[in-house]
Amino acid sequence: MQEPIVVTGMGAVSPLGAGVETNWRRLVAGDSGIGRNDRFDTEGWKCRIAGLVPGRDAPGGFDPEAVMDPRDLRRTDLFIHYAMAAASEALGQAGWHPEAEAERTRTATVIATGVGGVPAITAASETVRTDGVRRLSPFVVPSFLPNLAAGQVTIRFGFRGPSGAPVTACAASAQAIGDAVRLIRNGEADIALCGGSEGCVDPVAIGGFTAAKALSFNFNDEPWRASRPFDADHDGFVLSEGAAALVIERLSHAEARGATPLAIVAGYGTTTDAHHVTAGWPDGREAARAMRLALGMAGVEPDAIGYVNAHATSTPVGDAAELAALAAVFGPGGGGVPVSSTKSATGHMLGAAGAIEAIFSVLALRHQILPPGLNIERPMAEADGFDLIGSAARPAAVDHVLSNAFGFGGVNAALVFSRFR
Repeated sequence: MQEPIVVTGMGAVSPLGAGVETNWRRLVAGDSGIGRNDRFDTEGWKCRIAGLVPGRDAPGGFDPEAVMDPRDLRRTDLFIHYAMAAASEALGQAGWHPEAEAERTRTATVIATGVGGVPAITAASETVRTDGVRRLSPFVVPSFLPNLAAGQVTIRFGFRGPSGAPVTACAASAQAIGDAVRLIRNGEADIALCGGSEGCVDPVAIGGFTAAKALSFNFNDEPWRASRPFDADHDGFVLSEGAAALVIERLSHAEARGATPLAIVAGYGTTTDAHHVTAGWPDGREAARAMRLALGMAGVEPDAIGYVNAHATSTPVGDAAELAALAAVFGPGGGGVPVSSTKSATGHMLGAAGAIEAIFSVLALRHQILPPGLNIERPMAEADGFDLIGSAARPAAVDHVLSNAFGFGGVNAALVFSRFR
C-alpha cells in the first residue's frame, strides 16, 4: 500500500481576497468576489464584469509589496505576483523553509497557468506598435513565460528539485497537483509546492472569450448574480484572476519534521476527450473516466464521497456535461451526493481554478462544512434530482471530497481529498 501524501500548507489569492482564511470566511458567508471590471475601460463592451483580486486598500485585499519588492514587481506580470503570494503563505503554514542542500534538491515546484502573462504580451505588442521594438524591456519575455511563476518561486526559495508548469487551460492546476503527487510517489521528491496562478483580465482575454461566446453578459448591472453554475439562466462564465498553492509531502516526511497534516491527497485521474476544442463530450464520458480513475487511486467507492466541488463554470453546455458525468459515476441524480461550484463566488480563475477549489475541498474536510452554490434560483433541467447546495453553507459529516477541473482541448482532471484521521 502506498504511503499517504498529505497537504501541510495552503495559500490563496482570489477575488474573495488575500489569504486562505479570508477566502474561506467570505466563501462560507455567501459573499461574491465578482464586480464591475475597472481594470480597463469597458464602455461599449458586451461583457463589463470580472473577478478581480481586491487591492491593498480593500478589507482583506492583496498588497503586492508584501511579497515582492517594487523592482521585481515592475519586471514581472500579475500571475507571478499572485503565485508568489500564494506560495509564500502555503510555505509559511507548512513551515517549510529548508536551508540544507539535500532538502532543497528534494523539493519540487509545479505551478500551472492557463495563459501566462497575457497582459504583459498585450502591453509589449502595444509598445512595438506605438514606440517601436527598441523600446521593449529586456525583462518582457521572462515577465510572461508560463513557467516563470514556478521559476521565480524556485529562485526566491532556493528549491532545486523538479519543476514544472502545466499549461492545460482550466485543468492546469489540478494537473499540477497530480503531477506533484506523481513526483513524490516516483521518489523524485519528498515534498512539493504545487498549484496555479492566473492574471489575465485584460482586453485581449475578455475580448477573445466574448468572441467565443463564453462569457456572461446578461448581468452587467448585477455582477454578483452573473456566475450561476447549474442555474437555468446561466449564460457564460465570469473571467477571474488569482492564485492558489498547496504544500504536499509523504506522511512520514511531515511527521518527521513535526508538520501538521491537513488532509490526504488520496486520488488523481486525468483523461482527454479527443472531441472538440472548447466543449467536452455531452455525455461527459471522459470526465467520468477521470473521476473513476481518481476514485480508484483513492481506493474508495463512489458512495464514500460526501461532497463534489464541481468544475461547473456557468456555461450551459459545460454544466450539463458535468452533470451527465456525475450521473454516470454516482448514479441518477448524482446518487444524492451534495454538489456545489465555488466558481459561483470566485468566478472562473482559469489555470488557478483547480488549485483554489482543491483548497476549498480541504477546508470542507477540515471544518465539516460544504461551501454554498450561489445564484441557483431556477435549477437547469439537467440538474433534476441532484442535491445542489444552495446559497447557504451546509454543515455535514464528510470524509472524502471529489474536486473536478476540465479545460479547453478536452483535458479532464479529478482529485480526491480525504480527511486526515
